[in-house]
Amino acid sequence: MDFRADYDHHSPLEFGGFEHSRSFEDSRAVVLPVPFERTTSYVTGTRNGPREILLASGQVELWDEETQSEAYNRGIYTLPEIELPYNDIRVALDEIKRVVNDIMEHEKFLVVLGGEHSVSVPVVEALAARTPGLSVLQIDAHADMRDSYQGSRYSHACAMRRIVEHAPCTQVAIRSLCKEESQAIPGLRTRIFWDHNMRQDPKWIDKVVESLSDQVYLTIDCDGLDPAIMPAVGTPEPGGLSWHETVALLRAVMSKRHMVGCDVVELCPLPGMVGPNFLCAKLIYKILTYRFAKASGAAG
Repeated sequence: MDFRADYDHHSPLEFGGFEHSRSFEDSRAVVLPVPFERTTSYVTGTRNGPREILLASGQVELWDEETQSEAYNRGIYTLPEIELPYNDIRVALDEIKRVVNDIMEHEKFLVVLGGEHSVSVPVVEALAARTPGLSVLQIDAHADMRDSYQGSRYSHACAMRRIVEHAPCTQVAIRSLCKEESQAIPGLRTRIFWDHNMRQDPKWIDKVVESLSDQVYLTIDCDGLDPAIMPAVGTPEPGGLSWHETVALLRAVMSKRHMVGCDVVELCPLPGMVGPNFLCAKLIYKILTYRFAKASGAAG
């Protein structure tokens, strides 16, 4: 992919709809669709996630009643999907890293649409190398701390194990892991807020924020949310965050920390059910709203 040649070529689908499009140079946020799916181990379909999120985003109201602001005024540029016709997973991930590096040369707020969770690894690699003291906030049902799974160290089940090699992590709503992971976690750079007991502390959100450094990257695996509102995932787990818990957490993080980018991964669209796709689009717009409302002084 010749990234530089694509600056002035919008995606066939644009986040928020065509009527609000701007040039790459005039946009503060850049949306990068990465329909990468190579290691899914249960229900497949994450490769369709980016397209369905972009389709749904055209139905999101752009005025935010909470912050009294319109994030799209800061400019949201959507790149074409990355084409990754590589048999070697590491080569594909290196291409994602190259593109991310190119985007960040222009000091944009990066939004990556997955695809399986493996895509987060090269994004964090790139950002950690250029952001001293970066930490990662993960919302997920699964710890993703296996060193290898089904013969691959770059499986979606190993995403956070690879990420902690580049940045310390805070993991929220975790409720599924294997014995190997439980034994490894005490020696890894991570703090976990377990879904089964984190709400027993009324200050759990404040403690999540305190665990993070000043510079934060956010990765949201859709199965971190309650399957009652997010059934469209490949590896569902009972429990998880509600919509209001999720936005309260993100609002708190972005009021006290500087978020450099984010991803939303592992949406596995269900035929005839648009609610989960719309939730992802709305969640991304909320992230942009909090990020840019803070920058303009519209939020705390």
